[in-house]
Amino acid sequence: MSYQVLARKWRPQRFDDVVGQLAVTRTLRNALASGHLAQAFVFAGPRGVGKTTTARILARALSCIKGPTPDPCGVCDACVEIAEGRDIDVLEIDAATHTQVDNVREVIIAGLGILPARNRYKIFIIDEVHQLSSSSFNALLKSIEEPPPHVVFMMATTELEKIPETVLSRSQVYEFRTISSKMIADQLRRIADAEVIEVADESLQLIARDADGSMRDAQSKLDQVIAFTGKTIRVEDVSTVLGLVGRDLLLDALQAVADEDAPAAFTLAGKAVEMGYDLRLVCREIARVVRDLLVLSVDPSRVSDPEIAGESERERLLALAKRFSREDLLRAFDVMTRAEADIRSAAQPRYHLEMALLRWIYLKKLVPLEDLLAGAPAAAAARPLPRSEPATGFGARAPGGPPRSSVPAAPPEKPAAGSPPRPVGSEPAKASFKDALLAQIRTTKSVFYNTVVAQAQKVEVTPDQVTFTFSAAQKTLREMFEQNRGWLETLAQQLTGHKVVVTSANGAEAGFANAETPVPTVQDRKAALREQALADEGVQTLLDVFPAEISDVEEI
Repeated sequence: MSYQVLARKWRPQRFDDVVGQLAVTRTLRNALASGHLAQAFVFAGPRGVGKTTTARILARALSCIKGPTPDPCGVCDACVEIAEGRDIDVLEIDAATHTQVDNVREVIIAGLGILPARNRYKIFIIDEVHQLSSSSFNALLKSIEEPPPHVVFMMATTELEKIPETVLSRSQVYEFRTISSKMIADQLRRIADAEVIEVADESLQLIARDADGSMRDAQSKLDQVIAFTGKTIRVEDVSTVLGLVGRDLLLDALQAVADEDAPAAFTLAGKAVEMGYDLRLVCREIARVVRDLLVLSVDPSRVSDPEIAGESERERLLALAKRFSREDLLRAFDVMTRAEADIRSAAQPRYHLEMALLRWIYLKKLVPLEDLLAGAPAAAAARPLPRSEPATGFGARAPGGPPRSSVPAAPPEKPAAGSPPRPVGSEPAKASFKDALLAQIRTTKSVFYNTVVAQAQKVEVTPDQVTFTFSAAQKTLREMFEQNRGWLETLAQQLTGHKVVVTSANGAEAGFANAETPVPTVQDRKAALREQALADEGVQTLLDVFPAEISDVEEI
């Protein structure tokens, strides 16, 4: 007897043998048991998931000598002939070769009035029915709506949306789903044991994963590997025959990214090229591993799921999952899927893979925007102001002299306990007290400092008084300052050890309008604000991440 491929040899013969389509098979079994059967069925779903097989089992259930029955005997003439595809009352038609309306009229419509030769029903199984022309569907429509009582239509399709609604509304539609990798691997194990094939579970899982939900594809791939290896199959054999990317290479790539090891990323890309891998497949498989890591970051208990990891990979995957944040993994998935699309039309696919890995390494260094914003006040408090304050402020350039820093990098040390406070009468002591006071305000109330204190045009210090000068246009800021004056006096007293009056003054009253320092122009103020923005670490981070530039600056 000639060799029979596994996909045909192991084709299900009963509803219970159909893998992964319990909702469909249970409904059909109940309909057969209760006698509530339609005369037109549409079986829709991906390739290789059991649509045509289920149609044949249903035909056997209707035609069995014990039927109609949900459990055909499999030994009567009708069951045997339908399984072998030679029953005269069950006509299996390929719609791709009977597209035209004349073929439909000749093969189907003309035979509707002929009674079955032996069975109870005359059954038409139309495979890939979506390939019929519009005129063919129109010719078939009346027959599907009101067929003779001895006729049953079973239509299979992979593209349900191409079937006219008029046909679907006259039929019972059953949608088949892709089969999980675990179910496929379990079925492959049963086949391997029956065929006395020595193969590890990891190898079967690799085949099941590559089958992408199709049982027929998985059986064909297993057949292909057996032809190469014989009765003993290793993981390396599966990768070689099917052209699959080794899991070690994928996990090494993720390890290189986690370690931010750019040279290793280049080396691994070169290794993938040397091994002859399709680099689109490499990107796709890396994206799949990224998805697995994201699943583990959400639910670590899924590590025992064979669809996520083989037994030998579990510890390594868990360790890698802890090296990446969920934001890292989401960005990485986008990077790798985009790289797969780019490689499709690229002249140098290797470059795209290398750049994708480097981009991922770079993106891993990014800080979430909410963390950046949350840390902005603290970061601002730790930085000295940039030299972009108004020329009339306390960070201004004195005439003929260098610019003065408004606040030191850190407040000076407080005097030791028991030692007398330093007087603030001398000029160095005044400057030291002023700097310490401003630094303390900035550290304690950064928002108040940035919005009010830093906007003061002048700060004058005497042994017993500190005066903040605001312009006439800064009336609101001066009111806010007055609301906090009591707190400022307490702060000043803590620094000096004696009572210090803190007050505010109007710029015109203090003679500030006659100061020698020139009033800055609008252009000068814009330039100063731009310099201040560019010096901000948060702004620099955003400019590094996004291809943007500052076009204008406004003071809020």
